[in-house]
Amino acid sequence: MILEGSESGTSDQHLTLDDLFRRAGVRQPEGLALADPPNRETFTAGTPRRLSYVEADRAISAFAARLRGLGLATDTVIGLQLPNTVESVIALLGILRADMIAAPLPVLWHRREIVSALGRAGAKAIVTASRIGARRQADIAMQAAAELFPIRYVCGFGEDLPDGMVPFDDIFATAPGSAVVPPVRAGQAAAHVAAVTFDVTRDGIVPVMRSHNELIAAGAAVSKEARMATDRAIVSTIPLCSFAGLAVTLVPWLEAGGGLHLHHGFAPETFSAQCDSLDAAVVALPGPVVAPLYEAGLLRAPVKTTIALWRAPERIAAAPAWSGDGVLMDVMAGDETGLTAARRDEREATIANLGSPGGVARVGGYRFGFADLEALVATADPNATIVSLPDVLTGERLAGSSADPEALRAALEESGISPLIYDAFRRRNGMAA
Repeated sequence: MILEGSESGTSDQHLTLDDLFRRAGVRQPEGLALADPPNRETFTAGTPRRLSYVEADRAISAFAARLRGLGLATDTVIGLQLPNTVESVIALLGILRADMIAAPLPVLWHRREIVSALGRAGAKAIVTASRIGARRQADIAMQAAAELFPIRYVCGFGEDLPDGMVPFDDIFATAPGSAVVPPVRAGQAAAHVAAVTFDVTRDGIVPVMRSHNELIAAGAAVSKEARMATDRAIVSTIPLCSFAGLAVTLVPWLEAGGGLHLHHGFAPETFSAQCDSLDAAVVALPGPVVAPLYEAGLLRAPVKTTIALWRAPERIAAAPAWSGDGVLMDVMAGDETGLTAARRDEREATIANLGSPGGVARVGGYRFGFADLEALVATADPNATIVSLPDVLTGERLAGSSADPEALRAALEESGISPLIYDAFRRRNGMAA
């Protein structure tokens, strides 16, 4: 699949994302490429991984070869739902090396959202983890696949995978093999679709296609504003499940060619220790947590550049002046249509009219069509209500009222929706939310 007329504003307009990875690997093959969160075992299976560029390249090729070995064709859309670990990067780049299209999904999406998104994208396979937090994500993926006729394979990393799921952990133990040589596509490789991300409008989930050129151009804008030096270490809490995640985490790492240190969810002490262990690090964080972290003394030297990702334009306009050491750069990404990036000392350049479309609730990096929310709740309990309220850290939060909130939560959870929705009805201090 190719996007006609796609152009990048960088000198790398003829390079793919895989080309950028290979370029970094040639420069320092034994250098650290990827590092897992040190607390990995608290949220998913397996001990923390650390891969050099040579080891990462080998795993990417093994992943690509496995996909090709399953008989999946060029431009097949592959759904990805993985925590912010080494596997998420290897899988995405492996899909691209196989000349297929990655469709990363937000981690908190449940069966209902997965079915809607991958059905509209025309995915033929899903790659996930055995568990993410307390949830058996592999089981959820299998349930979603059962509702999606085009899905041919469900693949997974981790332990105790369900019967019928294709295990992928052994790609990290695969000996060097022959290079993957998929069929030649027509047109410029960098203009082909690399990823499908998903926007949420009042009409539901909408796939958004992005070429290599478009993703590299967006990431280059972030790197440029951050004055990112070659071989700089990056610590990122922003997963690769959105246009912003790819632009803020993946592309700057590929362009800098240093080590990418991943952080899942948010554990402040673990994050601070990751930063302290590195020299002149760049960190990527949700915008609302930057000031509290700095005030708590958890965002300090050797952090030289902080990239703050904002989902709500009104929040960045009210953000306090930056008084910390190093550079603070704001990235505004209200939805999947684009982003702006500028240093805080040039903040007027970051303010953009990118408000969320009407009828959409924004909870952190997640968006929900409000009419759909109300219909879902009404199906389970016609007398229940759900509203969106302002929240200091996430921009908005969902809150609900029901005569029997526990029964409603159970019904909503059973329907296969995101926990952000059914948790709106959890009891707080003995009262329903």
